[in-house]
Amino acid sequence: MRPAVLFIVATVMIDAIGIGLIIPVMPDLIEEVRSANLSQAALWGGVLATTFAVMQFLFSPLIGSLSDRFGRRPILLVSLTVMTLDYVVMALAGSIWLLLVGRVVGGISAATGATASAYMADISAPKDRAARFGLIGAGFGAGFVLGPVAGGFLAEFGTRAPFWAAAILAASNVAFGWFVLKETVDRKAARPFSWRRANPLGAVKHLGELPGIKRLLLVYFLYHLAFAVYPSVWSYFGKAQFDWSPSMIGGSLALFGCAMAVVQAGLIRPVLKRFGERGTVLFGYVFSVVTFFLIATVTSGPAILILTPMAALAGVIPVALQAIMSHSVAQNAQGELQGVLTSASALAMVIAPLVMTSTFAAFTAPDVAVYFPGAPFLLSMLLTLIAVSVFIRWRGPSADTTKT
Repeated sequence: MRPAVLFIVATVMIDAIGIGLIIPVMPDLIEEVRSANLSQAALWGGVLATTFAVMQFLFSPLIGSLSDRFGRRPILLVSLTVMTLDYVVMALAGSIWLLLVGRVVGGISAATGATASAYMADISAPKDRAARFGLIGAGFGAGFVLGPVAGGFLAEFGTRAPFWAAAILAASNVAFGWFVLKETVDRKAARPFSWRRANPLGAVKHLGELPGIKRLLLVYFLYHLAFAVYPSVWSYFGKAQFDWSPSMIGGSLALFGCAMAVVQAGLIRPVLKRFGERGTVLFGYVFSVVTFFLIATVTSGPAILILTPMAALAGVIPVALQAIMSHSVAQNAQGELQGVLTSASALAMVIAPLVMTSTFAAFTAPDVAVYFPGAPFLLSMLLTLIAVSVFIRWRGPSADTTKT
């Protein structure tokens, strides 16, 4: 693998690892800096997660446009350097407000996915681009699996240890990139910077404007909103319901990540072949509804771990929905469609942490009438049922060419 390709894969992997590293330790860290109970910590966790997502949403197009104007190399190296400093600040933070500042800066510096993809496109022949983009996806997936495991293990050495580890990883990648990353943008032919193109609300404006897919866009959005219950409250839920340690929380998240990888890499093709695209969406939603209900109501930790592969089966839903929608728009609108879908999932990740952690807090407060840590999963089940009802009523065109 070329050093530059390795650097790009390492960059997206470190982004994912950095996110996963801190998830298992967040309940304990927030309780520590706020002297708060678990329900209050969950509320602040929602604020921190939403802040991070908002910054990524707002700054991704801006950073991408800046890389078109000033080059990929400086944008990537500066972002990674800022990310390193951000992890150091998080490791030293003694107040929730400093953690909040850290999430603001972290969200901005982590908004480099578009730049990393652009660099990969720059250095790849057209026939190699799909495979190279696959490497980016694989790197992110591997980071999402490794991050929670490492974070849970390192948390045994203190709530700040995962942040120091993330800082070392990011700094090492800066040093590596400094030597292997060559600029791919010709400054003389660089694209002029435009605030209009850097405006993140531009893509949101087009939500629902593509013909024939308004219902499917709503279904796609509701899927991401419901599914985001896992990264939003899993660590708080595990601690409240099963008294899990950070290492146990990290291990359970890694198990979930592995199951998702198996579903999306290996299972999706036979399911599509057996049920077709429309049937695959319904297949995923059946398991999604059942899993949300069981997670909300089962009180056995080992049983929840057994349910993890079933929860991952919902991963077939967005793939099948994307395929159906791609049949519903013209060939020259495929790029616009993917941009709209990216905006829809990003908006879901902005909204979900606050909604899910607020629901968790409402049912786990010390004076609550009904103590029910699983409430966010019932909310996700309700959102899923709404999505199913909308999807069943959709009667648009679909090639459904994958069904035999």
